[in-house]
Amino acid sequence: MDDAQLIKTCQEGQLDAFAEIYDNYSKPIYRFIYYKTHHRETAEDLTSHVFMKAINAIENFNEKKASFKTWIYQIARNAVIDHYRVNKTTKNLEDAWGVSDKVDIERDTDFQLKIEAIEEYMKVLKPAQREVVLLRVWGSHSFKEIAQIMGKSEAACKMLFKRVVEELRGEFAPFLILLLTMKDHVQ
Repeated sequence: MDDAQLIKTCQEGQLDAFAEIYDNYSKPIYRFIYYKTHHRETAEDLTSHVFMKAINAIENFNEKKASFKTWIYQIARNAVIDHYRVNKTTKNLEDAWGVSDKVDIERDTDFQLKIEAIEEYMKVLKPAQREVVLLRVWGSHSFKEIAQIMGKSEAACKMLFKRVVEELRGEFAPFLILLLTMKDHVQ
């Protein structure tokens, strides 16, 4: 079933259909939150929170206002914002980006070094710039979806992304390469 059919089934009271929605969106939502928090456990907790909120509000979802994908990403974005409002603590850089639990130390070390490089480049960007990059590059969202998620116009999101790319072309060109190569490796 597609999203519309699954949502309709859920809205009719058959919430077991939500399991398929969860299967379709849990990894992308987790990655989105992980890239914004840089902490595995926090991303897991917030991802759970997002889906709990979604299942509790599924009867209020209206596909005429936004796509389900946009709606769930708005919930995720708001969860991250709320998390940072409540937890205004400084993060331990050792915990940032969480290293894989797998045994391949060489691969994990290379992965960690790449993640640390991305983190350094991301610090250069303003929050709105980071968000548009995460949504566009790692989230593979259209500019229309990004605009709905961020509460901006589509043209503003396109311009913001264009400016980020222009800024990063020279000195930060390796950042763009790392972004594109690492987006599928974080789970």
